[in-house]
Amino acid sequence: MEECAVLCRITHICRIRSRTVMVEQIKYDVVRKIGKTEIRHYPAVIIARVEGYGDDGFDLLFKFITGHNRQSAKVQMTAPVISERIEMTAPVLSDQRSIAFVMPANLRVETTPVPIDDRVKIVEIPERYVAALQFSGRWSNSIFNEKPRQLLQELAKTGIETSGNVFAMRYNSPFTPWFMRRNEVAVEVKVTE
Repeated sequence: MEECAVLCRITHICRIRSRTVMVEQIKYDVVRKIGKTEIRHYPAVIIARVEGYGDDGFDLLFKFITGHNRQSAKVQMTAPVISERIEMTAPVLSDQRSIAFVMPANLRVETTPVPIDDRVKIVEIPERYVAALQFSGRWSNSIFNEKPRQLLQELAKTGIETSGNVFAMRYNSPFTPWFMRRNEVAVEVKVTE
């Protein structure tokens, strides 16, 4: 009984805190559901991306949005944070990892602050369809290996063709309790209308 009261109190505090740190999220339309997978239509978005550093690139991106740019402008944090494993071609045998922050919807490539650090790239991703599988919990490499398999198997059963690599989308700060975190794995898909 006491454990339940503590858990309820923690959940209440987390809900209050999560309301105070809400960030803008990419808007999308769900066009179809396949089991636990959603097929979504995303508008074009601007991202700030660092390649080759994996999650270590987070610090470079955080510096960029907190004013380490040519305009010394602060950029609002948004969600999700996107990370991707980019398979390299031969003769390179390892993979490269990228991490990206989505820029607020009111920014365009021309109006996004210019990075000082040349490892931070500003890129526009055109509108597209994406299949996404949502789950909660902590993030780990083993999950990043397991969840994409689930997503791709679900899509293969229905004959939906994918394009590109699976990527991860993480929506919460590291201070969010693991059971309240929203994570997704996703891949671009070809949709015939």
